[in-house]
Amino acid sequence: MQVNSRAPWGQLSDMDLRLLRVFKSVVECGGMAAAELELNIGISTVSRHIKDLETRLGLSLCRRGRAGFALSPEGEQIYQETLRLLAGADAFRSRVDEIHRRMGGELHIAVFDKTASNPLAHVGAAIALFSELAPDVNLQLHVAPLNTIERGVIDGQFQVGVIPGHRSSDTLTYDPLFNETMLLYCGAQHPWFAADTSALDWDAVRAHDFAGLGYHSPNMEISQQVRLPRKATGYDQESIATLILSGRFLGFLPDHYALGFVQAGLMRAVKPELFRYECGFFGIVRRSPQPSRVTLAFQNCLRKAHAGPADVAQAP
Repeated sequence: MQVNSRAPWGQLSDMDLRLLRVFKSVVECGGMAAAELELNIGISTVSRHIKDLETRLGLSLCRRGRAGFALSPEGEQIYQETLRLLAGADAFRSRVDEIHRRMGGELHIAVFDKTASNPLAHVGAAIALFSELAPDVNLQLHVAPLNTIERGVIDGQFQVGVIPGHRSSDTLTYDPLFNETMLLYCGAQHPWFAADTSALDWDAVRAHDFAGLGYHSPNMEISQQVRLPRKATGYDQESIATLILSGRFLGFLPDHYALGFVQAGLMRAVKPELFRYECGFFGIVRRSPQPSRVTLAFQNCLRKAHAGPADVAQAP
């Protein structure tokens, strides 16, 4: 398409916000066909909205066609700015609701993956408390990697995050919620699956291929601490589980998540009394600007749902 040398962007209108929301959905769905279902509008309408936005901005935002969907470099920048703009718009609506002393709008919560099966995690109970307190709030629940959640809360894309503690940021507040036990597992085809592992030590583990998470996390910290060279990399717990199930790699998984695989005879914990670590989970919100009343209400529901003797996590 023809790209203007100067973008014809004037005042931001409601239609502009609508076009940006469509663009955001297309990017996050990975294309217009998938976004058609998400947005509940026809693919021709989605395509027209994207073309209208490109004309409005004077930029080519993406490539679409037989080669597949891909953002242009300018499109990637516009997408990042769109996230910031829409987060600011949502924050504005929340502030207006606060002026009217009601809790409405949307609340975006992001949770680290494979948390729901942890018997110590009561995020569902917190949601139940909050839904009774603020029935007019539209909850948007996301599952994302740890670093994505941190960045999203800091940028305002998410209002609340639930993450394993691994480092602290002065821009966030941390509420200890629950703990998780991580054990080292091997798959049924691994030579240790049917072996006596009682005499193993960390040197023995270092002699085998290890699969770990590819971003800063407790998983990465423990592997660096005991000097486990990463021979395969995953970016969520399911990818680590898949690598373990191949029979070629050892890897750490939450014991509650791995339980189903263990009961099916597909993997086993290797010497769990030694090869293990504990991971504390925290609720996070950003310090500044001051969180909205809706955000603070959900934060308080998280605290209430996890209050009790099981709450032994320590701040990162």
